[in-house]
Amino acid sequence: MDVDVGLVAQRDNERAQELAATIAEAIDDGTASVVVDEATGAAIDRPAVPVAAMSERDLVVSIGGDGTLLFVAREVGETPVLGVNLGEVGFLNAVAPADAVTVVTDLVADLRAGEDRPGRTLARLQATGDDWALEPALNEVVVHGPRRGHGGGATVEIRVDGDRYTESHADGVLVATPTGSTAYNLSEGGPLVHPTAEALVVTQMAAPESMPPLVVDRDATLSLRVTDAETAYAISDGRNRRELSPPATVSVSIADEPVRLVGPQVNFFDGLEKLE
Repeated sequence: MDVDVGLVAQRDNERAQELAATIAEAIDDGTASVVVDEATGAAIDRPAVPVAAMSERDLVVSIGGDGTLLFVAREVGETPVLGVNLGEVGFLNAVAPADAVTVVTDLVADLRAGEDRPGRTLARLQATGDDWALEPALNEVVVHGPRRGHGGGATVEIRVDGDRYTESHADGVLVATPTGSTAYNLSEGGPLVHPTAEALVVTQMAAPESMPPLVVDRDATLSLRVTDAETAYAISDGRNRRELSPPATVSVSIADEPVRLVGPQVNFFDGLEKLE
């Protein structure tokens, strides 16, 4: 069978663009259809499409850091993604640049033969209100007041499956997946969670009288009710934002569509050694 592959290189990264060109040349043998993202296409003169249009392909290769893969995952939904790591830590991108051509070539051959692809599924979070929904988050959903810091917080009540956990005035509250436990959650004092754990983490942000971070079952529904602020925000992965008019309630639960990572996987503990 023919295999349709999309390549996305980190924006304005010449090294990523050159690697995309090398991979494209290696797999473009008449049995694989290869397209790149629009910025890369202009740089290396290859057929290009918007990243969102790659959602119908058999495989998308993300070349860059974890931020690039987060962007790709938002755009392509459940389409399998392989991450090539040009960043520092790389909790999501397992493939070294030197191994990229071999790994992608082997994966395309497996796809062509109809063989199972090794990998894992990563849960995403869905934040919703009365009449809105944010794009699913791979790392975290944050609900906070008008701004961080003195005088900028809000009172947030946290409920888990309808049961009240705590209520406190704070900068905000963060709900993270295991994938996101090493990101914003960690900087706010939340725990590390092994990527295979079926759990979510709830962490208060700079609350004067805070409860400890709470680990709940991944199938729990979290309710964050915001009061005592003129305005507040719900934010998905630091990118998609919804302004709130308190009192307002944000529900957070597992999204219907996960992210599918294929190919070699990152050793979680090796990644931890690279954290500052």
